[in-house]
Formats: sequence, C-alpha cells, structure tokens
Amino acid sequence: MVLALPSIIIKSALIPRYLFELKEDDDACKKAQQTGAFYLFHSLAPLLQKSGHQYQAPRHSLLELERLLAKFGQDTQRIEDSVLIGCSDQHEAWFALDLGLTSSSSQNAAIQKPEMETELKGSFTELTKALFQLNTKDASLLTMAQALLRWHDAHQFCSRSGQPTKKNMAGSKRVCPSNKIIYYPQMAPVVITLVSDGTRCLLARQSSFPKGMYSALAGFCDIGESLEEAVRREVAEEVGLEVERLQYSASQHWPFPNSSLMIACHATVKPGQTEIQVNLKELEAAGWFSHDEVATALRKKSPYTQQQDGTFWLPPKLAIAHQLIKEWVEKPSCSTLPA
Repeated sequence: MVLALPSIIIKSALIPRYLFELKEDDDACKKAQQTGAFYLFHSLAPLLQKSGHQYQAPRHSLLELERLLAKFGQDTQRIEDSVLIGCSDQHEAWFALDLGLTSSSSQNAAIQKPEMETELKGSFTELTKALFQLNTKDASLLTMAQALLRWHDAHQFCSRSGQPTKKNMAGSKRVCPSNKIIYYPQMAPVVITLVSDGTRCLLARQSSFPKGMYSALAGFCDIGESLEEAVRREVAEEVGLEVERLQYSASQHWPFPNSSLMIACHATVKPGQTEIQVNLKELEAAGWFSHDEVATALRKKSPYTQQQDGTFWLPPKLAIAHQLIKEWVEKPSCSTLPA
C-alpha cells in the first residue's frame, strides 16, 4: 500500500534539494538571483530597521540592488560576492551581500556606511546587539549570512599556494585555481552541558558575561575527542566534577565570536560527589541552584530586573542554553538520566 505524504512535508523536502542544485550549478544560482531577494551587510553588520522594540531585516530585489550600486558608482559585478542563505517555499532564493568588505578579486572600494544608511532608511547594526530583538526567521538567516560572509572574508587565499581562491556563485565553497584544493565553510563544535545532581542544576558564569547572568558549562571539542569525552573533560576541567551519565538534547548554530555548532547535553553526577572546585582560569563563579530558583529566573521577562532584586538571570530564549535549562525545569527525567 502506498501512503500519500502531506503536501507540507513534500514541499519542505524539496527545499533542501533546490538549494543543493543552486550550490552545485553556478548558472542556476545566477538565474535564481534574478527573482531572489538580498539582505545587505556592511562590515558584517546587517542592515536593520527599528520597529518598536523589535528589529526588522529589509530585503531588496536584484533590480533595487543594481540601482543602489549604480548610484554609488559600484560595478554590478559586485553582486557575485553575495552568498546563498536559503529560500522560500515558493523557491524565492535569499542572498546576503556585504557592501563594506572587499574580495581579493574586487575592483570596488567599500561603500561608506553613513551614505548607505541614509539611502536605505536603516542602520547597519552589530548582530550581537540586535539578535534577541529579531524574529526567529530573520535571526536564523542573518546569523547564517554573517557566518558565511565572515568565512569568505577570512579565506580569500589558499593556505597551500598562497594564491587567491575563487568562490562559487552560491558561496558554498572556494577553490584554489592553481592546485584545485576545495575549501568548505566550517563550524567549530562546542559542547554545552547542564549538570544536575538529581535535585539541583549547576550554573556558572564567565567574567565576559553580562552582570548577573549564569549559564550552562560550555567548551570547544578537542581534536580526536568524541562528544561524550568532550563533555566529561569540560565538566572536570571547569568545576572538578565527574560525570556519571549524559544525554544529548539538541544543537544550534551560534555565530559569536566565530561560527560554532553548539551541542547541548544533560549530565548527572552522583549525589554524594557534588563539591565544586571552580577553575578560575575558565570561570568567574559556579554554583548549585534549586529547581525553584531556576524556575523563577526563567520567568523573568527582562535581564535588567536582576539590577533591582540582586538575583541571577539566564540567557535569552533564542540561546540553546535557555532551552536546555528550561528542559531541565519542565522534565524531571533530565535530573535522573537512565543508566
């Protein structure tokens, strides 16, 4: 018997295939630009427009972009520096272009930011400042775009030959013409772990965190490590505890300071082995927090309330650390993982 799949599933499955075709076929990607939309950046800061307490990311058609470049004396060939970041259900391709960065092959100088902001009726805003005031879709697209644009800016030359590399139309890779080495954008794997002793969870803060903010433990995976080994090492290094059990939760791309893949896990330690030994080279402070304390912190609408009541606050909802902590509060099973 053949079962018919819902159209929404079929449609969502077709999007990755369409994006794959655009990444592999320069002509198809260039054709997609004709009906596509462009998000603009300047020196890795996206163009945003303020709407109340939120930011919106305007998009521009190819024609609008060509007119804009012409007005500022720029060659429209600069559009080839754009990178593909997604598409709509109707296969409208989305691209990102940085007008403040210059490629090794570009003959155009960077366009001055103030003039561009006036023309576009927006502002190029640091993503670190605006991320949590964007809707989920724009936040996801802009973080991907920034990561890709940053990677291309940092990989314009071959590490083997020293010669300029050439990006494909979609920006999914760069190739060295002299030796044919292909470079692909990469992310650094990071484990982020919420440790529990059964009734409490362990939260910590680094000196670089905003005042009053606590989060789960996190650290980069070392070369040659498995996910499990990285979790156990990081917990031992930072707070001197031995992980008894661990369980994968979810993952998230994180663009700051460079592109990372955050791999979230729950971990437990034995109830009788909970004495924390804070590694002050890594952390400013760490401690055990009760279910009620963490639940109260999750209910806070604004981090700035900690300035009034002196208590701690947690990472914003968009961060995977927030979701990991929320999962622990709402699911008792996370406190007592199976053996």
